[in-house]
Amino acid sequence: MKITRILLPVDGSRMSDAAADMAVDLANESGTIVLLHVRRTVPTGLGQPNANELLEYLNKGAEEVVAHYRDKLIKAAVDFQELVIGGDVAEVIANVAKVERCDIIVIGSKGKSDLEGLFLGSVTHKVLQTTDRPVLVVK
Repeated sequence: MKITRILLPVDGSRMSDAAADMAVDLANESGTIVLLHVRRTVPTGLGQPNANELLEYLNKGAEEVVAHYRDKLIKAAVDFQELVIGGDVAEVIANVAKVERCDIIVIGSKGKSDLEGLFLGSVTHKVLQTTDRPVLVVK
C-alpha cells in the first residue's frame, strides 16, 4: 500500500502528539498530511451576539491547537494542509478522510478526556466503526 495522503486529527492531547510523530514518519516517505482539528459547533438557538462571541472563542482555541502541530510539521519539513471544521468529531474525521481521499487515518488512542473510553477513546472507537479507510491508532 502506497501512502500519499495521511489524515491527522488532533486535539492537543499527549496521544495526538504521538500520532503526529507517527504521521511525520509516514509522510517523510513521500506523503502529505491533512492536519484536522474538529471544534465544537455553536448551538443554533444561542442568538446574537452570543453566537458570534462563542464562535470567536472556539476558533481561537482551535487556532492554538493547530498552531502547535503546524510548528511541528514545518520543523519536520513535510507537506501538509490544515482544516478546522465544526461538528461531531468522529463523523467529521470519517467524512474528511473520504473527501480528501486520504489513504490512512493516524489518530491517538485517546483524546483530551481519558474518561470517555476505557481502552480506546470514544472518538477513536467511533472512527474505527464509521470509516472505510485504514486507521493507525497510536498510544
